[in-house]
Amino acid sequence: AQRRRMPWMAVEKEYEFEGPDGRASLADLFDDRRQLIVYRAFYGQEVISYGETGGSYPERACEGCSMVADQVSNLAHLNARDTTLAYASRAPQSEIRRLQERHGWEHIPWYSIPDDSEFDADFDVREYHGHNAFIREGDRIFRTYLISGRGDEAIGTVWSYLDMTALGRQEEWEDSPEGYPQ
Repeated sequence: AQRRRMPWMAVEKEYEFEGPDGRASLADLFDDRRQLIVYRAFYGQEVISYGETGGSYPERACEGCSMVADQVSNLAHLNARDTTLAYASRAPQSEIRRLQERHGWEHIPWYSIPDDSEFDADFDVREYHGHNAFIREGDRIFRTYLISGRGDEAIGTVWSYLDMTALGRQEEWEDSPEGYPQ
């Protein structure tokens, strides 16, 4: 209930990504839904080793980020609540597609963050992974929440994703502000 009443931070910059279908803006990532969760996954030049098991980019993504991706279930349940989940990494689309195919993550919309973009730095996930929640009001976009660090490890179920959003689970029993969908 407290999270649903937190202030929203207006997104004032234009952000571009490279997606499976070409260039995409932050607004495009919403995929015509009202809410968006973007997970900044470490897959790119920053992945220089894979612990004791060896390997590095482009063969491997961050071990923790890979476990998070393994937990993503059918996105239809999020989409039914007007919410899109997308991943973003610094790797090019060709490498992302290979990684998705290798691990069975094709159901996750995954975008490349261009080298000149400040998206991950601006939203506190440049040095670490994290889930940022956004909401659209007309043509305006707002960031509503961030979960990173150890809190990020508990994210993965439909309910945990919805709980981090401004609109929550959108259930009748929820204590939500007036006018929120329930």
